[in-house]
Amino acid sequence: MTTRPVRVLSVYEGFFSGGARALHTSVVAGLHSGGTQSHRVLAIHREVQRESLRQRMVDDPRYQALHRAGVRVSTLGRGWDVPADRDFDQVELSVAARHAAASDVVLTLKEQPLRLVRTDAFPDVPVVACLHRSDPEHSGRGLTDLREAAASGRLAGAVCCAWSTRDAYAAAGVPEHLLTVIPNGVDLVRFRPAGVGRRATLRVRSGIPVDASVVVLAARYDTMKDVPLFLAAARVHLAADDGAHVVACGAGMSLANPGLVDDVARAFGDRPDLLERLHLLGVRHDVPSVLAIADVVALTSSFGEAAPLCLIEGAMCGAVPVTTDVGDSARIVEGIGLVVARDPHAVAAGWAEGAARRDELTPALVRSRPRFSRTRMVAAYAGVVEQVAGRRLVLAPAAAGGGRRA
Repeated sequence: MTTRPVRVLSVYEGFFSGGARALHTSVVAGLHSGGTQSHRVLAIHREVQRESLRQRMVDDPRYQALHRAGVRVSTLGRGWDVPADRDFDQVELSVAARHAAASDVVLTLKEQPLRLVRTDAFPDVPVVACLHRSDPEHSGRGLTDLREAAASGRLAGAVCCAWSTRDAYAAAGVPEHLLTVIPNGVDLVRFRPAGVGRRATLRVRSGIPVDASVVVLAARYDTMKDVPLFLAAARVHLAADDGAHVVACGAGMSLANPGLVDDVARAFGDRPDLLERLHLLGVRHDVPSVLAIADVVALTSSFGEAAPLCLIEGAMCGAVPVTTDVGDSARIVEGIGLVVARDPHAVAAGWAEGAARRDELTPALVRSRPRFSRTRMVAAYAGVVEQVAGRRLVLAPAAAGGGRRA
């Protein structure tokens, strides 16, 4: 007898630049290609407005990656101008119910989509929330929906990408027995150190001297990233080392963003001459190539981070991670990087030390690669999905004839 694959539906708010979406998309594509699970994705919005950019689902690299992997992606069709908290209409509920009814397990990317899952029209399918924050109080109504889904029995489990995530959500009232930690991982084929020749070529193409000291921040323009601290540290670092260059890429990290223009003016108002060594690249779809030119990968976030992908990706490309102490960042960089205080001079000093110690830390960076493997991460997610699906099959006979859980 042939056993069919476990059918899994992931619900996204929408598609836009961000570590959690990149991570979840990588997991879904990996699980779908394994053959024992069949995955689909449902996006509430077909386009969103984030970091001063309007981003269409079909243009998003994560959508395109799922399409290439054979994962079907559908949408309820909401536009960028529809408020996130607007009630769902009957057509939207009918579409969502049809997708869920054809699934054995539903995954939600973060807790926000639970407002859809918790509607009366949504079928009684076990739900696993995938959580990616260390400050659940900033998730708004999503935290309330998560706690109520747990209390009602709708929530079969929650995957936390970091220990700080697990601790924060447990403290916020989510039962600990529902919380499973699966640390983030990356594709070690894509994220790997460049050879000397390729590294030199990439630097020349970027307008950066081959022998320069290079710091890279790969992050979207968002309050949690503390871009003003990053720029203040860049001002100190560039003034202290006339051979240094600082690079930033991510949504909103270009001079097309008025907010960033103001931040740059405040940080470099007295030293405009330093700006020729500050490279603001905006959204890049070749992030491994950007990270490959780095001596240091930086993070200056003040809150919200759990297991920042930028630190892992940068480290796997051979850069020394230098980070503020937020989420699991200190755990991630232990033995391979540095943790610094949230002060421009301390951050700049950490960048200088990290660049100076890159050769020394390279063996540790190489040894750490298995710890950050995407293969390890995907296998762990597969186990959670199969366990939840298995429990449903066992409980199904007893539930037959019964209604939806209260």
